[in-house]
Amino acid sequence: MYTAQGTLSKDAQLRHYAPMVKRLAHHLLAKLPANVEFDDMLQAGMIGLMDAISRYQEGQGTQFETYANQRIRGAMLDELRNNDWLPRSVRKNQRTIQAAMSSLEHRLGRAATEAEIAREMNVSLEDYQQLLQDAKGSQLFYFEDFGSDEDSGGYLDRHMSDSSGDPAEILNDKRFKQALVAHIGELPEREKQLMGLYYEQDLNFREIAAVMGVTESRICQLHSQAVTRLRAKLKDW
Repeated sequence: MYTAQGTLSKDAQLRHYAPMVKRLAHHLLAKLPANVEFDDMLQAGMIGLMDAISRYQEGQGTQFETYANQRIRGAMLDELRNNDWLPRSVRKNQRTIQAAMSSLEHRLGRAATEAEIAREMNVSLEDYQQLLQDAKGSQLFYFEDFGSDEDSGGYLDRHMSDSSGDPAEILNDKRFKQALVAHIGELPEREKQLMGLYYEQDLNFREIAAVMGVTESRICQLHSQAVTRLRAKLKDW
């Protein structure tokens, strides 16, 4: 179980931290389309854990769990990027919802209801809610992607052709933060509550569903709708 230095062996560490990999995989999967397999995320996460175990050095100012968490999540995101995990139709539908929502709320001067958005798109409420369900994952992006690592640079550094409209600069702009906070405050009450539970209290969709007394799929729909509202309001950024 232990090495000569008194630390857990590599195999023991893998067994010890495997539940953390599973937890991260489940948490990430809740944001992704149904075509993404849990086993694929788990396998990528275990590779990230092995990488973390091999690279971690004590005394570098970071707890191993924190370091491993970043490596595991990074490995999962790399797996998603490499396999073009979001169908093109989902991206198109997400843009359609955002455009309809933006146009409607501009005319109404308030947050549109789901029924109003469905009518604007000329689809049934059930079909609109299914589009929201399918759209999960189109909002996925992590702040850590804006930085760079010691090996290959940040994701944006590798994929952006120029530095104009750099999301990192936008996030660091106090005006953007103020606008984001203001628009979150304008969300319908249930969506505002959901965002607080998810992003501030770090509950997963299943836990939020229990708190709010609805199904997990309904939470997914409301989350997609809330994020789309924010994207529509912040599109000028």
